[in-house]
Amino acid sequence: MKFFVTGANGMLGHDVVQELLKRGYEVTGSGTKQDFSWKNGRPDCGYACLDITDREAVVRTLEREKPDAVIHCAAWNAVDLAEEEANRGNVMAVNALGTGYIAESCVKTDCKLIYISTDFVFDGSGEKPASADETSFGPLNYYGMSKLEGEKKISASMEKFYIVRTSWAYGVNGENFVKTMIKAGKKHDTVRVVNDQIATPTYTRDLARLLADMAESDKYGFYNATNEGGFVSKYELILEAYRQFGLDTKVIPVTTEEYGPILAMRPKNGRMCKEKIKKQGFLPLPDWRDALNRYLAEETFLSNEVKNGTDQCCEKCRRYRGSLCDHSRRSQRQQRELL
Repeated sequence: MKFFVTGANGMLGHDVVQELLKRGYEVTGSGTKQDFSWKNGRPDCGYACLDITDREAVVRTLEREKPDAVIHCAAWNAVDLAEEEANRGNVMAVNALGTGYIAESCVKTDCKLIYISTDFVFDGSGEKPASADETSFGPLNYYGMSKLEGEKKISASMEKFYIVRTSWAYGVNGENFVKTMIKAGKKHDTVRVVNDQIATPTYTRDLARLLADMAESDKYGFYNATNEGGFVSKYELILEAYRQFGLDTKVIPVTTEEYGPILAMRPKNGRMCKEKIKKQGFLPLPDWRDALNRYLAEETFLSNEVKNGTDQCCEKCRRYRGSLCDHSRRSQRQQRELL
């Protein structure tokens, strides 16, 4: 099979390209930059500089590449910035219009399309998990609105599609909530995390595997996909991240209202039912705790900081501190005095 991956320089696109190459497929990645900008080096595959909001460029590129499947990871996903009036045109152009151009081109070239969507298309009311085929939408923010419009453009124009909704994605090739909170926990004695937003986190490496499995089948339709292991709050997620990472930073649970004003409203109920994945014969994603453990082991910024001396494991304390302990500070001071 031949694949075309949009958003190949993002978290998910990075892992999708790696997964497809691992399976021996021909892959062309795309993005708005001139080439791949991965921190772990350039992959051995093709690349197309593409602005998906340019209809003619999209049609021309896909007609030239003639892929069997497009995995559409490109998106404007800066949720709060999407609320700003100056950005709304670009948000809708990327997430809705650009997605429509991709779908149109997939129909012309007779290839299947996998589109990554979000739990933000729902209003987050109540506690019931949204099913994959739920049609009662109600996005609370502009990002969610734009992603829902992208869904509609695909489902109205083609049949060979997968729309895969996910939540709380994190991965090595980009910034994410887990990474941000690990950095915060290394700098501060206490952090505040909301405890009334409930969903399940998603490791992009695990999601990439599922997307590749779907592309190899013809079981088209709507799906919800996150890691398994039940529903958790962001507070519980960070407690587990700190436990696994070895941080003793105090985590204070707060409500969304107590946390303070934010530009974009978030759904408090991000629960999604993933039973359709099993019913269609796909392998579910692993437990989110296992996924978190693998992510923390893979995330290079952690080991790099230890190597660079910005954070050290004190030989006397024998544990990772997340910041220099008194022994390490004295050791560094003595070393400087010897220079």
